[in-house]
Amino acid sequence: MSGAPAGFRASRGAHRDLPPSQDARRVYRRLLGYALPHWGKFMVGVLGMVMFAASDASFAYLTQKFLNGAFVKPNPDILKLVPIGVLVLFLVRGIGDYVSNYFPGLVGREVIKKLRGELFGHYLRLPSLYFDTQASGPLLSKLTYNIELVAEATTNAVTVMIRDTLTIAALIGYVLYLNWRLALFSFLAAPLIAGLMQFASRTFRRYSTRIQSSMGDVTRVAKEAIDGQRVIKVFNAEEHELREFEQVNEQNRHSHMRLIRAKAVSNPVVQFIAAIGLASVMYVAIRQVLGGTMQVDSFMAFLTALLLITAPLRRLVNISGPMQQGIAAGASVFELLDQPPEHPGGDRRLSRAHGEVEFRDATFGYATEKGAVLKGVSFHVPAGRSVAIVGRSGSGKSTLVSLLPRFYDVQSGSVLLDGHDVREYALVDLRSQISLVSQEVVLFNDTIRSNIAFGLPNVSRDAIEAAARAAHVMEFVSELPQGLDTMVGDRGVLLSGGQRQRISIARALLRDTPVLIFDEAMSALDTESERIIQHAIEQLMHDRTTLVIAHRLSTIEHADRIIVLHEGELVESGTHRELLARNGHYAALHRMQFNV
Repeated sequence: MSGAPAGFRASRGAHRDLPPSQDARRVYRRLLGYALPHWGKFMVGVLGMVMFAASDASFAYLTQKFLNGAFVKPNPDILKLVPIGVLVLFLVRGIGDYVSNYFPGLVGREVIKKLRGELFGHYLRLPSLYFDTQASGPLLSKLTYNIELVAEATTNAVTVMIRDTLTIAALIGYVLYLNWRLALFSFLAAPLIAGLMQFASRTFRRYSTRIQSSMGDVTRVAKEAIDGQRVIKVFNAEEHELREFEQVNEQNRHSHMRLIRAKAVSNPVVQFIAAIGLASVMYVAIRQVLGGTMQVDSFMAFLTALLLITAPLRRLVNISGPMQQGIAAGASVFELLDQPPEHPGGDRRLSRAHGEVEFRDATFGYATEKGAVLKGVSFHVPAGRSVAIVGRSGSGKSTLVSLLPRFYDVQSGSVLLDGHDVREYALVDLRSQISLVSQEVVLFNDTIRSNIAFGLPNVSRDAIEAAARAAHVMEFVSELPQGLDTMVGDRGVLLSGGQRQRISIARALLRDTPVLIFDEAMSALDTESERIIQHAIEQLMHDRTTLVIAHRLSTIEHADRIIVLHEGELVESGTHRELLARNGHYAALHRMQFNV
């Protein structure tokens, strides 16, 4: 394999820092907005953080009291009370630790649930054109991997940040109380540590963005391989797919290692700088003890407090990585959530259409640089009539019928239903008038019954069975042990192509819409199944406006009208006999197919 695949090269080029509109503070404020409704639970967690932080400062205080009561000014009562104090202290610390982890964690899962639900709902509302330009792997990665990282930024990292900041503040307050001059001297290393942590945060965020992008590549290649496993097997392409996966997997490993390296370096450096400060403080403190200006118990308490600061300081440094990962993940999710959804359509309401369809000078192109796919197509379909659309591959047939349910909108011209531009109708009303049976049958991993009743939760069992009989589904369902309650498997893999197509036709029958679109609906059927279902389709088409895209010209000979597309233009129109007599494009297609 020469070089990286196109998709991988593009995705590597897409690695970038947060876009200007998604700076870290802005993203973080937006993330915290999801946690705001649960502030009460989070404040219970903060109370636990306060208990945890107070326990560290209290430990240094107990150390001073123990040394004072044992060696400086011996006091038997202190010696009895200190062990009890230690037990109480660690009990409080344990309760604080539990509360400070559980309640913010509870809030975090609520945030993840809401954000994941919003993102999935947004996927359902994004326009078809968006999915035409995006690989499904990165979209799935954002829904699973990226959103999971957000929990770190919204709650887990906040828990550590608040708890350990409070701990450090309590310990700093205590050392200032013990010896403020020595405490101020010990803080000389603080600006250097803060600068290093800020630099580490920027580095972590940059690497985290790259990791999430590379994770999208891993998901994409894996999904393509799983979906296309039969093609891979028949072409003996396992090694090729392994090489592709190895590339994206290695890129993901490399990005992770850069983040790990940055984390691994930052912590020892911060600790070493802190150790320099601690060593300096110990030198000065010991001189004060030897000079008699500082008591041994105060020195040990001071030293204990300083040593206790190192652990929360280390955790603060370490949490910077997960927090920046969460912010980068949040930025990528918000970037997608900010994509404009499908327009809900106009204000015109529609309960049931008569079914008159008209295309007026309809022009459309997917990308400006690629030119128009449809060029000024015009034709009229009276209500209840059928029109077949034929043409060579790439002539724009599927694109044309996609304009009616507004999967795409014309760039010029118009598409009308019952005399009104389809853009005037509320989108939900418009699409409730149309049923689609396509070449690529989409079934969900559910029962046959549920797939037939898809989108109709309140339909009766009798109606489902009637539609199944009319589409000849019952002919093969009767042989299945669970009948209509048989699971179809992922994408209907447990059924044959013809069986899947019959289910999709039953689904259209049950929906009972005034407009039907058949996009190569017979392509997956053998000759016998085609003959069986053709009768069902003719019954379904009765009194309904039907647009039929057909590769097999024999299936559309009786259409009320046939239009022929060539390179995006309507070049011929008429009945089967008229077009054969004209000896043009349609006649040429007919001769090619029937060898006449």
